[in-house]
Amino acid sequence: MMKTVNASRITMNELVMPNETNPLGNLMGGQLLKWMDICSAIAAQKHSNRTVVTVAVDSVEFKSAIKLGEVVIIEGEVTRAFTTSMEVHMQVWAENLRTGSRRLCTTSFYTFVAVDADGNPVPVPQIQPETEYEKFQFEAAVERRKMRLEMAKKTEEAMLKR
Repeated sequence: MMKTVNASRITMNELVMPNETNPLGNLMGGQLLKWMDICSAIAAQKHSNRTVVTVAVDSVEFKSAIKLGEVVIIEGEVTRAFTTSMEVHMQVWAENLRTGSRRLCTTSFYTFVAVDADGNPVPVPQIQPETEYEKFQFEAAVERRKMRLEMAKKTEEAMLKR
């Protein structure tokens, strides 16, 4: 079975409230990561029609602070599906509702595995990329996956040497 990237696309909006900010009035990174995990999980669930679990989060760089009162727009879509895992690309934007300005604050890739009711991995539909950008991300996902698996192996080896 094949699905398009568009079938998994999700946009989530959140308003930054005072209890989600640090003393500088910026959104706390942990809160943003929570929202990103929720959004990306929804995209993976839409694609797989299954419960999913987070396996990996690629580097998250906070390029621009998100201020109190701004709207956070989180966009996620499955870029590639492997046997039981899916890569979800995330883009996070901040929008100032007074000025209408919008800026990209971070991007990241999350990896999820679809599971059955007992928590065992199950196969997922493959992705059929349609646009040039989707095709680029689809092809690049192979290298990103390779790097993730190599890093996981190195981390495990280092932990065993402790």
